[in-house]
Amino acid sequence: MLTAKGAATRDRIVTAAAAEIRERGVTAVRLDDIGRRSRTGKSQLFHYFPDGKEQLLLAVAEREAERVLEDQEPQLGQLTSWEAWHEWRDVVVEKYRRQGVNCPLGVLITEIGRHTPAAQAVTGRLLEQWQQRIAAGIADMKAAGEIRAEVDPARASAALIAAIQGGVAILLSSGSSTHLEYALDQCLDYLGANAS
Repeated sequence: MLTAKGAATRDRIVTAAAAEIRERGVTAVRLDDIGRRSRTGKSQLFHYFPDGKEQLLLAVAEREAERVLEDQEPQLGQLTSWEAWHEWRDVVVEKYRRQGVNCPLGVLITEIGRHTPAAQAVTGRLLEQWQQRIAAGIADMKAAGEIRAEVDPARASAALIAAIQGGVAILLSSGSSTHLEYALDQCLDYLGANAS
């Protein structure tokens, strides 16, 4: 169990590692860079992460996964009306537009997830939790007659996440959120089409 000071130090190291990864990519990041940025020595780094860089990357992956879902709340947990869905859409677009290269989803999937199996597992859990929350909103809307009965919540929620991820990848490489906006709009149009 960490003391408050120990938890703050560990948090500072993880934050510094995430920032270094965003700026340089996983393969270029060295523990010395993280130590310098977090104002910690190697002994402290290994105190909190005794298995070294791999363990630290996993901690960053877990932090970034938490941020992806936190950044969408409370809207993500309240997808029970079309107004709520459009508000969630606007929040998603604005957050990714504002975050730019500091996007936790981009760091998690394109940087960390490719380099460590444990981080891939974190990414898998994130996508599963995210899909379940979106699917719950779709199921609620189906029950209210706002989405067609034949729409499969699991498939539709997976498609929505893929649309977001594709839009975010283009945003990260071009600086434009247009594709993300259009992809979300098309998905919501599909969900709302000809509901009985």
